[in-house]
Amino acid sequence: MSLVETYLSGLNEVLSPDAREQLTIATGADAGQLAAIRDAYPACPDSLLELWSRVDGTYWRTYGDTKIAVRMLGADVDNGKYPYYLLSTGQALNMHSAGYASDSITERYGDCVQEDPDMVDARIDPNVPMSKRLCFSHCMNNGGTSVLYVDFDPAAGGKVGQVMRFLHDPDSYAVIAESFDVYLQQLIKDGYRFVLEDE
Repeated sequence: MSLVETYLSGLNEVLSPDAREQLTIATGADAGQLAAIRDAYPACPDSLLELWSRVDGTYWRTYGDTKIAVRMLGADVDNGKYPYYLLSTGQALNMHSAGYASDSITERYGDCVQEDPDMVDARIDPNVPMSKRLCFSHCMNNGGTSVLYVDFDPAAGGKVGQVMRFLHDPDSYAVIAESFDVYLQQLIKDGYRFVLEDE
C-alpha cells in the first residue's frame, strides 16, 4: 500500500458519514491534468500527483451535478486542529497563472520582511515569486486565513519540495514539513487531528 493509499484509508475511518459519502463522488485527475501540473511544476512530488489521481480536489469542487466540500488536510494551525481543503489540479494551475501570484513575499511586504524576523522562516527565500510555489490547499476559511504550498526554491538550509504554510493576521510564512511525503506522514501520526467532530 502506498503512502497516499494509507493516508486515504486512515482518513476514511475518521471522516463523518457525510464527508465520506462526498469523497466517494470525487474522481481523480486525468493524465492530461496531471501532465499540465508536471509541466508547470516539474518537481511536483509524486505523492501529490498520486493524491490528485485519486481525488481531483475537494474545495467546492463540482463532479457531475454534485458539488463537494471536504476538508481532508491539515497543518500546524491551532495545534493541528484546523482543517484544509485539497485544491483541484485546475485550481492549482489557476493559482499559478493568477497575476497576483507573480510577486514575491518581499514585494508584498517590503521592509516588514527584514524588520520582523519571525515573519518568514529562514528556510524560505522571500525573493522568489509566489507563482513558483505550488499552492495545493486552502483552509476552511476559503484560504483567507491560511494556504499551503510546495516550495521548490528554498533558501539555504531549506529543502526542495518542502511544505510551506502561509498564515494571516499576523501574516507569516513557515516550513511545516521537509517534503510532501513527510507532511502526509505527520498528519497520519497525529491521528488526523484536523478532522472536526461535526465534519
